Amino acid sequence: MQALKYANLALSFLLELCALAALGYWGYWAASGLALKIALAIGAPLLMAAVWGLFLAPKATYPLPTAPHLVLQALVFGLATAALYATGRLALAYTFGLAVLISMALAYFWQQ
Repeated sequence: MQALKYANLALSFLLELCALAALGYWGYWAASGLALKIALAIGAPLLMAAVWGLFLAPKATYPLPTAPHLVLQALVFGLATAALYATGRLALAYTFGLAVLISMALAYFWQQ
């Protein structure tokens, strides 16, 4: 059982990295003009990383209680899923969203 818990922690970290990539991809895809493409491709993941570091990271500057933590985490991952969907990567969006749901449910169940 302990191995599954560690695997879920690893999956959670991988999903965080995928969310950063998804937001960067969306930023580049959604904008017109090279300067705006670059700004959004860098800015969107940076904003997510800042929110994550401030509120959601294990050693967050401002840790949240469980319920607000889960809501904000779901919002961040939901935005990344929506970003993939908006870029036309439907199968990837569905797969990512399902992986997030499973990982978050297991993390809640195992109190990770």
